[in-house]
Amino acid sequence: MTRFDAAEPAERRKLYVDAITAHRERGSAFLTLEVDEGALETNDETGTERESDSESDDGSAEAGVPWVQFGDGTINLDCTDDELDALKAVLEEFPAFKIDDLIRPEDATGVNVRISAKADQNRIAQFVDDVFLEVYDLPATVRVWAVDV
Repeated sequence: MTRFDAAEPAERRKLYVDAITAHRERGSAFLTLEVDEGALETNDETGTERESDSESDDGSAEAGVPWVQFGDGTINLDCTDDELDALKAVLEEFPAFKIDDLIRPEDATGVNVRISAKADQNRIAQFVDDVFLEVYDLPATVRVWAVDV
C-alpha cells in the first residue's frame, strides 16, 4: 500500500479495497480505518461544531473518533444506540452481512458491534463507506485513514 487516506467517495472505497487486500496479503489480525479527527470538529453540511470525547449537555459521554475494523470476515465497530438503529437500516441494503454480536460494556457508553462480512473486498468497501456516511452521519467528503493494516 502506498497511500493511507482518501476524502472523495470513489477514492475512499479504493482505499478500503487496497487496505483489505494488504491486510489479507500480510495475514495481519485486522485492519483499522479511522475518520480524520478534523471531520469531527465541524460538520461540513451544517457548519455546526461536533462534540467528541466530552460530555454533552445531558451529561452522557460522546463517542470519540469513528473507526471500523475488519479481520477474518468480521467487521467491528463501536456506536451509540441511535447509531445502532442507523446501522441496522444500512444492513438492510447488505443482506449478506449479519450482526453476530452486540457487546455493551458496563464501563463504556454505547455498544460494540460485530458483523459477519463474508463478501469480496468491493462489497465490504461499499458497506464501510455507508457506515461512515449513514451511521456516523459524516459528510460525503470526509477523510478516512487506514491506520493499521
